[in-house]
Amino acid sequence: MAHHDEILAAARRICQERDQKTFSADDIVRALPDVNPGTVRTHVTSRCCVNAPTNHPHKWDYFKRVGRGRYEITPKYRRQPARPVPMVRKARPVYGTVPLIARRTTIHGLIARSGRWYSAQCVELPIVTQGRTLDETVANLRAAVELHLEGEDLDALGLAPAVALHLTVETPPFRVAAP
Repeated sequence: MAHHDEILAAARRICQERDQKTFSADDIVRALPDVNPGTVRTHVTSRCCVNAPTNHPHKWDYFKRVGRGRYEITPKYRRQPARPVPMVRKARPVYGTVPLIARRTTIHGLIARSGRWYSAQCVELPIVTQGRTLDETVANLRAAVELHLEGEDLDALGLAPAVALHLTVETPPFRVAAP
C-alpha cells in the first residue's frame, strides 16, 4: 500500500473515532508509527493537500487545510471505500537478511593525537588502537577491523563484502586571526 493511501485511511479512522472533521499531521504521525514522520508530514501538508503550493509532481486532493495545523478530508474522500483498505505494512527484513544494496559499505573511524601517540577508534565496531605515527595508526586500525570481521557473518552485521574505512582526524584547537 502506498504512503498516501495509508495516510488517507489513518485520517478517516481518526476522524471517525473522534467524531470530528479535522485532524493534525501529528495525529497521523502517531497513528502510523512504522512510517517515517517526515514522510507523513510532507504528505499531509503538501502532497495530499489541495490548497498547498504545488511543490511535487504528483499530488492527491485528499485533504484541505482549514486552520493553522488543522486539516479535513475533502468531501470526495470522506466516505470509506466499499471494501476496507487493510492497514498492513510489509514486514521489515529479519536480522541476517539485509539486502546487498542496503548493506553498509563504509566504516567510520576517529583519530586523535595524545602526546606522542595517535589513538584511533572505530565508530560502528568496538575497536580501539594506537600508533606512533598517523600512517602506523591507520594501518593498525585497518588491521584491527579486518581481524574483528574475520569469520563474522557480514550479512548479519549489515556489511557489504568490501568496506571502506572513512577516517576523521581530530586536531588540537587553534586560533583564527581576525581580519
